[in-house]
Formats: sequence, structure tokens, C-alpha cells
Amino acid sequence: MAPLTVLMSCSIIEKDCNGDILWTWTYPAVSESQKCIITRKCNVQTEFSSVQSFVCSRHKDNWFYINCSEVFDTDKLPRIKQFALVLFTKDFNPEKYEVLCRILSKMYCKTGNTTEILKLYLSVYINGTCTTQENGIFLSDDFDGERLKNVDGSYIRGLIKTFELETILIYTALLLKKRIIIYHHSLEQLLKWIKTIPTLMTHRRITDTLFPWVDLVSEEIADLKNNLHYVAGCMDSAISKKVDLYDLLVNIPAREITIAPHAKDSFTMTKTHKEIALFIVQLCDNNLTTEPQIISEIAEKTQELLNQLKTLTTIRDNDNSDKIKFCIKKLRECKLSPAVESFLINLAVAENLIM
Repeated sequence: MAPLTVLMSCSIIEKDCNGDILWTWTYPAVSESQKCIITRKCNVQTEFSSVQSFVCSRHKDNWFYINCSEVFDTDKLPRIKQFALVLFTKDFNPEKYEVLCRILSKMYCKTGNTTEILKLYLSVYINGTCTTQENGIFLSDDFDGERLKNVDGSYIRGLIKTFELETILIYTALLLKKRIIIYHHSLEQLLKWIKTIPTLMTHRRITDTLFPWVDLVSEEIADLKNNLHYVAGCMDSAISKKVDLYDLLVNIPAREITIAPHAKDSFTMTKTHKEIALFIVQLCDNNLTTEPQIISEIAEKTQELLNQLKTLTTIRDNDNSDKIKFCIKKLRECKLSPAVESFLINLAVAENLIM
């Protein structure tokens, strides 16, 4: 069993019966900026009547997971109405950390003792596992490192059914590494949809530039702007006016996709786009295909496109026969339409064929 050294910290934030919120315990430490973003996210949650029990997002290059729990009379937490257990980690794995958060939270409810939480946390950090009477054995190795290969919780059919042929716009934005904003006023729905988007492009590590929940505050906007491309979720409808932050805006409740004026040339539809769009919709219309099959078929279609790109645009390097390089002359000899040629050049850039 491998140690889970990507764990960075564990914290507990309590809300007492008077409504006061206190950051009561942390191991080993959190920075002021980490504390600030967690406090803000918790405050945003309390503004709504229904608190989402588990949420995740990122702060700079790290991930945080917040598990909120109601406290009952049978729990050993007198005068506490609610608490949030917060994990900071170096990796994105919501399924794993939701399980771990719940185990730690249940132990805190049962004992009211942060020493017991520390024991479990250190056990997972050092050994990759912990054991509790109520929850049995937690094994970090049970969860793959690359969670996008596992489509638990994916809603790809729902995504395609919602946008039909316009799904190709999301696909193209991912393919060409554009800046994508997903909007939904419901945090629960936003996190569901944001987790589904990367399944359209499984050959890439979309999680490297995934921001599930972004508030329109200067610090979080600055984090976004440090990336050339990203997929970011937002609950604030004012995001639609921040055209400098996106190339493509996906408004889930309105079922609308908006292309920013400065990015329209990148979304010129060619015959290739139309074929892929039709393929995706027809694939989804077949009720016998499962979510994993839909994702796999789209991935195969993408790979066909990438293979075609390399055939049309690359040659062997004279100095290194194992290396291929982009050749604009070879592409021009194909005498493709300007729109197709431009698309293939942009795709070559996105695939790092043009250095």
C-alpha cells in the first residue's frame, strides 16, 4: 500500500448554536490565502437554504475538498450546530476524498476529539490506509490516480441531449485548448456538469486546468488568468459580461452556448466538425450505449482525427527518424479550404506539434 503523501492538510471549521463560525483545528498548517478561500466558500454555501454536503475546487496548483456535516444530539459535539472538514491535497480525485472526508467527519461526530482525526489522517498519509469500526478499511489504492478513466458520475448523455449538435462547440473548445466557462446557479448542478465536460476529451489531462467553482473575486480571477486555457465553473450570472475571461460560455440552465466575439474564427464549422457533431448526437440517441461506451467512442473518433492531422501535417525529422515535426508545406499541398487548413494548424498547436 502506497503512502498518500499528496495530502497537505486537514482542518475543521465549526458553526456553533449562536451562528458563530470558528476555524477550530488544523494539521499541520494552512496559509492565509488557503484559509481565506475556504472561509469564503463556506460563507457562500450558508447563503443558500440547502448546503451542498461535499464540494471541491482548486486554489492555485492545489485542490481542496469540503465536507459539511450537521450535528445531532447524539453526537459528542455540544453547542455545535454544523461543521466542515476540509482537506487540501495536490491531486484531483473527488471520489476518493469524499470517502475519506466522510470517514473523518463521522469519527469527529462520534468522539468530538481531534486527536482521533489526526490518528486517521496520519495513518492514511503514511500507510495509504486507515481502519474504523463503522466504515471498515479505507484504501487509497482502491482509487485510480487518473480518475477521468473511470466515468463514475459522468453525465455525458445528459450533456449531449441538452445541447444536441451544439455539443460540437464544447468539443472544439476542448480540442483547441480554449477558455471555457460553465455557468449554473446551483452549486450541486454546477459540480455535476463540470465533472462531465472533461469526458469529451479523455486523451488530455483536463484536470490540470480545471476550476470547478470560481467566484468573481480578484484572487480567483487572477488564478484563472495565469492559465492560457481552462474549464471553469461559476455560479454568478455576471460572468456572461466578463468576455475577457472566456472564449466559450456554456449556460446550462438556459441551454445556451455563447462564443466570445474575439474567438469566433476558432469556431468556424467545417465538414469535419459537422461529421463529428452528427456522430456524437447519433451515438447518444442509441439508448443501448452506456456512458462508458459513449465516452470511449468519442475518444476513438478524436484519435482518428489526430491520426489524420499527423498524416497531413507532419514529416520525419532528418536528424532524428524517431521524431516527427510539423510541415506547413505538406499541409498546403493538400489544397484544403482555408477554414479546414486554419483548424488543422490550430489543432497542431494544441497538440504541441508546432513548437
